[in-house]
Amino acid sequence: MRRDEFNINDKNSINEILQASEYGTLSLISEGKPYVVALNFVQYKNAIYFHGAKEGKKIEAIKSNPNAAFLVVKPYSFIPSYFSDTMAACPATQFFASVLLEGKLSFIEDKDKKADILNALMKKFQNEDSFEEIAYEKAMYTKMLDKTAIIELKIETQSCKIKVGQNLNEERKNKFLEKLKNRNSQIDNETIKVMEIYKK
Repeated sequence: MRRDEFNINDKNSINEILQASEYGTLSLISEGKPYVVALNFVQYKNAIYFHGAKEGKKIEAIKSNPNAAFLVVKPYSFIPSYFSDTMAACPATQFFASVLLEGKLSFIEDKDKKADILNALMKKFQNEDSFEEIAYEKAMYTKMLDKTAIIELKIETQSCKIKVGQNLNEERKNKFLEKLKNRNSQIDNETIKVMEIYKK
């Protein structure tokens, strides 16, 4: 059953999830069958970008059918059933955030734009700037840029779901918050912050 309280339309929240997430799953059609591949990505100037080799099943699928969906999931705390003071398994649940993007894929051929996107990708994953900036005219990067495919997902529709206990009553929500504080893992502390944001 879908719950409206989990659906988020705020663009800032969507962007935060995309920026904080390293990987997602790209859904394609290959030879008439679903084909899903896990990829790291970068959000850059209102589009999503991937990189990889210029040959392979993924590339052929995109050339055949550019329509795609890309799903990013950011896990938060697992809530065990005993947080609800019961031996029954039913109350166990997983808190998470997800963003689903749908649109069309295309290949970036402009060498300067390819370099810009790869620089953005590097800064996302290695933001201490401890690398030589990528540029086509630099000999160390020329062949690499020629051999690398840069794929753009132009976003046509997007949806976001954040599940952090918005459907719980105040007493149960406070109980979960207290138990997460006591468990005190890194992901629990992050979950607590998000729960406080969406606490009604």
